[in-house]
Amino acid sequence: MDYRKDKLILVDCDGVLLDWKYGFFEWMYENGYHAVREDVYDISATFGIEKPFAQGLVRQFNESARIGHLQAFRDAIKYVKRLHSEGYVFHCITSLSTDPYAGKLRQSNLDRIFGEGVFEKLVCLDCGADKDEGLLPYKDSGCIWVEDKPSNAELGLKLGLRSILIEHDHNVDYINNDLLKVKNWKEIYESIV
Repeated sequence: MDYRKDKLILVDCDGVLLDWKYGFFEWMYENGYHAVREDVYDISATFGIEKPFAQGLVRQFNESARIGHLQAFRDAIKYVKRLHSEGYVFHCITSLSTDPYAGKLRQSNLDRIFGEGVFEKLVCLDCGADKDEGLLPYKDSGCIWVEDKPSNAELGLKLGLRSILIEHDHNVDYINNDLLKVKNWKEIYESIV
């Protein structure tokens, strides 16, 4: 299958395009929860709560109206729009929820921030799911895959994608010479064009 690999960029959403962390933390504070540490990916460790309870809160947030109103992540607006104006299209693969209304809110949020047509495809996997199912159709395509979770970036490498990892507190110490690690979309842009 030809996915126009030279002009198609596969992207995660939360922590890559949208600032899920800010929105979620704000919602948690409003509900009486406070972070005890911010350098981990695991929400249960971040807030000092039991894992099943934390997973339930993440699902509740992801399926709430709030998910349709997240802010852009860092400098994503400028460079995603610039790449799109230069002929690139994006397929977003997100472990948000399988709830169709959550998916519609996600699409609406992306269209509002980045413009309609920038995201040619949106694949919504179950809340917290691995990205195998979403990435498998692109196997051995050589497409760029932008992610913030190291295990998902590694999965992209195993599937023959060019993984780029966006740096966060939870992955700052992660090292893998087979992928590009960046601080922002400006660095992604410069590595592509």
